[in-house]
Amino acid sequence: MIEMEQIMQTLQQRFGYTAFKPGQAEVIRAVLGGQDTFAILPTGTGKSLCYQLPGYLLAGQIVIVSPLLSLMQDQVAQLHYLGEKRVLALTSALDPGMRRYSLAHFEQYKFIFLSPEMANQEQIRRKLQQLDIALLVVDEAHCISQWGVDFRPDYLALKSLRAAIRPQATLALTATATKRVRADILAKLGLDPAATKQIVHSVDRRNIYLATAEVTDEAEKNQRVVALCQQLKQPGIIYFSSRQKAEEIAALLQQKVSPRVAFYHGAMTSQDRFAVQQQFMHGKLAIICATNAFGMGINKADVRFVIHYHLPSSLESYLQEIGRAGRDGQQSVAILLYEARDFQLQANLVTNTLPDAALIKQYFAQPQRFATAAIPEIELLQFYRQHHQSEAEVQQLFAKRRNEKLLALRSMLAFLQTPNCKRQFILNYFTDTTKIVHDATCCNAGQPLDLAALSLIRPATATDTVAVDQNWQERLAALFTN
Repeated sequence: MIEMEQIMQTLQQRFGYTAFKPGQAEVIRAVLGGQDTFAILPTGTGKSLCYQLPGYLLAGQIVIVSPLLSLMQDQVAQLHYLGEKRVLALTSALDPGMRRYSLAHFEQYKFIFLSPEMANQEQIRRKLQQLDIALLVVDEAHCISQWGVDFRPDYLALKSLRAAIRPQATLALTATATKRVRADILAKLGLDPAATKQIVHSVDRRNIYLATAEVTDEAEKNQRVVALCQQLKQPGIIYFSSRQKAEEIAALLQQKVSPRVAFYHGAMTSQDRFAVQQQFMHGKLAIICATNAFGMGINKADVRFVIHYHLPSSLESYLQEIGRAGRDGQQSVAILLYEARDFQLQANLVTNTLPDAALIKQYFAQPQRFATAAIPEIELLQFYRQHHQSEAEVQQLFAKRRNEKLLALRSMLAFLQTPNCKRQFILNYFTDTTKIVHDATCCNAGQPLDLAALSLIRPATATDTVAVDQNWQERLAALFTN
C-alpha cells in the first residue's frame, strides 16, 4: 500500500503543488489501490493529475484513450513541461519513420496516448498486450455515450480492449454525466458498477454567470454578438454548429471589434488548427469563433466569456463548452443566444445525420450497392455490419439513439424556457444535490443581462495589435519570436 506521505511528496516534487483540488486525492488513492474507478469532476479541476501522479508511483505503463488530437497535444505538452520525456501520442500526425520507431520501443514509454480508433487497430492491440499496463485511462469518458453509437463507433470497442490488455486498473474521467449516462459508460467499458469506485463531485462552477437571451432573427443575433464582444473582457470563445457561420462571424468581428479574432473548425488543416490554438493559448488572439472541435484540448485559465451562437445539442455539451471559462477561478460569463426556430433546426440535424429505417433496410438488403459510398451514414452501417450486427439490431440501435438525442434537446429547450434559477436547473438535471443560493452573480433567471454588475466589462484602454493577414506559418513563427 502506498502511503499518503509518499503521495504528497510526489505531488510537491513532481508537480509543485502542496494540496489537492477537491476529488483528486480520492481518485488517486483508489487508482493506486488497484481499484477500477469512475470519477466525475468539474471542468478545470485538474483531472489529468489523477493519472499523471499515479504514473510515478506505479510500475508499468499508463495508457490514455483520448478523443481529440488537440487534447492529446495539450497533455503531452504538460508532461514535457514537467520534464517527463517518456511520453507518446500515437496519432495519424506521426510520420511513418517516427511511428515505426515508437512501436519498436513501445515498452520504453511511461504515458501512451491513443485515440479509440488507433487503439482498435490490430497491430496496436498486439503491442499493448505485450506491456504491463498499470492503468487504462478513458479521458472525457462521456464521449463513449455521446459519440459512440453514431459518430465514433470505435468507442464501443473499448470493452474488448480492456479484456485484451488486462490493465491492473481502469479509470474513467469526465466532467458531465447523468445517472443514465454513467450507467451507459460503465456498461460499455465492461466495468462492474458494484466493484467500481464512483467518485462524483458537483458539476457547479459558481464563478461562471449563466445567461440566455432570445433574439428575433439572425441579424439581431449578429448585432448582439458584436456588442457583447465590444463590451466583455477578453479572451473569449464563441461556439457555432456551422463551420461557415464561424468563419462569417470571425470576419465580422475582425472588422467591428478587433483584428485579434480567428476561426477554428475541423475542416482546417492540422497546421492551421495548431497555429490558431497556440496563438490563443499564448494571448496573441483574443476571440476564437469555433465549432465543438475546439474545446477539450484547451486548458487556458483566463477565458472570461463563452458565447453560444447556436443552440447546443444537449446540456452535457453546453456544460462541457462553458467549462472552458474561468478556470482561474475568476468571474466569467456564459451567454447563450437563441431564436425561436433554433430548436427545430437542431431537431432536423438529429433527423438528418442518423441513418433512417429505410436506408438501414436498403443497405442490409444490398450492401454491395453502397461499397463505394463515402458518406458518414453508410460508413457507420458498414462498421456495424463488419462487426456482425444484424439489421434488426442496427434498427433498434439508431431508433434508441434518435430518441435519446431528441430527449436531450428537449431538456436544452426546457433550460432556455425556465423562469427559475438556471444553475439549479442544471444541477437538478444531473441529479446534483447541491442547493443554490440564487443572487445577482448566479444567472439571469427571467431578468435582463447585467454585465456591469459582474465586473466583466472590457477596460476602455484595451488595445489590439496583432495583424490577421498572415498565413499560418507566419503566425506560428511570430509566437516564438515575439
